[in-house]
Amino acid sequence: MPITIHPDEILETIRMVELENLDIRTITMGISLRDCADSDGKKIADKVYDKITTKARRLVSVGEEIQRELGLPIINKRISVTPVSLIGGLKSEEDFYQVAKSLDKAAKEVGVDFLGGFSALVHKGITPEEENLMAVIPGALADTERVCSSVNVASTKAGINMDAVLTMGKAIKEAARLTQDQDSIACAKLVVFCNVPEDNPFMAGAFHGVGEPDTVINIGVSGPGVVLNAVKKHPDVDFGTLAEIVKKTAFKITRMGELVGRVASRKLNVPFGIVDLSLAPTPAAGDSVAEILEAFGLERCGTHGTTAALALLNDAVKKGGSMASSYVGGLSGAFIPVSEDAGMIRAVEEGALTIEKLEAMTCVCSVGLDMIAVPGDTPEETIAAIIADEMAIGMINNKTTAVRIIPAWGKKAGDHVYFGGLLGSAPVMDLNKYGSKKFVSRGGRIPAPIQALTN
Repeated sequence: MPITIHPDEILETIRMVELENLDIRTITMGISLRDCADSDGKKIADKVYDKITTKARRLVSVGEEIQRELGLPIINKRISVTPVSLIGGLKSEEDFYQVAKSLDKAAKEVGVDFLGGFSALVHKGITPEEENLMAVIPGALADTERVCSSVNVASTKAGINMDAVLTMGKAIKEAARLTQDQDSIACAKLVVFCNVPEDNPFMAGAFHGVGEPDTVINIGVSGPGVVLNAVKKHPDVDFGTLAEIVKKTAFKITRMGELVGRVASRKLNVPFGIVDLSLAPTPAAGDSVAEILEAFGLERCGTHGTTAALALLNDAVKKGGSMASSYVGGLSGAFIPVSEDAGMIRAVEEGALTIEKLEAMTCVCSVGLDMIAVPGDTPEETIAAIIADEMAIGMINNKTTAVRIIPAWGKKAGDHVYFGGLLGSAPVMDLNKYGSKKFVSRGGRIPAPIQALTN
């Protein structure tokens, strides 16, 4: 489908790039690995490497070529693959570990930033293969640089698999321990989901869903700085007008993502999938979702009114962005990762933003508790309970929610963890002192809500 870009749009885009941190956050190539099935685990690992390096060999160079042609920064080039637990023939923990190493080797060979899909879908039950994959997640993430993992433990249709929730609480603690000398960075590459989308281009939760084609190109846009500047120009308008300003700005941002996706699809001869509309912040000054909320009129993100402000922002982004793209998908909304957002970091440090308020905000944002650092001595059962709370929000509200939490080994509330780059840094947040061990240890499945019966 041809896209007509007016010269004024080009000039405006140049201004947004130079002054307002506009960028394409990621071009993500989805690759199916279902045809890599074999009876031999070593052969599967070899097939996985061969397919990824064949399909994605031009991904990075084409991304750089598009960046030069359009003058639009493309920050990351990434790959998502079929959830590894679904590749036929993988059985033992060693099989899954070898595939993780093969994925990392392939990611380095083609030059992508991250590769997602070391994943399992266990919202209703756990197969022996999935159990083995989940067992090696901590070691696999500790021993690889670019592999990301996600596990879907709940859905509106199935309820919450509390056995899987507790297993992931243990896995997160072990991943933190294994990378304690790096501020427990392995946990930043692990996400626990409810209602996981199958076409998400953002890490660490990306994987290539079973309904997807053999290969596909998905785009993740950014642009909190663009929205922030638009809002600041209208400090006294009413809420209806404010929503219109955000909608129009989201349209402009998404148009750039649609253009990049179409061009990448043509150059790589790979189908164009979706544009994810999400406002993805960075630690850079002026590129913050929290600062947008404060520009709405909040003294500090986290104060009373923050959830309402985020609801307005998220809805307006979806409405405006959906008009600018033929295919919208992924998560599409506003991300609120603490470590990756300078305004969020400041709000936590000043005591305005607590984990309880963040949980309330996840009811209306596009994901959930994201890049939250907590004390390293937090019990695995408490981590599981935090996951369960977030899964309940997603299950009841029929939305995607997720938890990416970092129990920072050796750190206590008020300390900081430092990751660098887009992962940023985070203050360690305090948690409720009372335990949840008996609750999360009951086992079984929290039943799906009545709204699951929609057939």
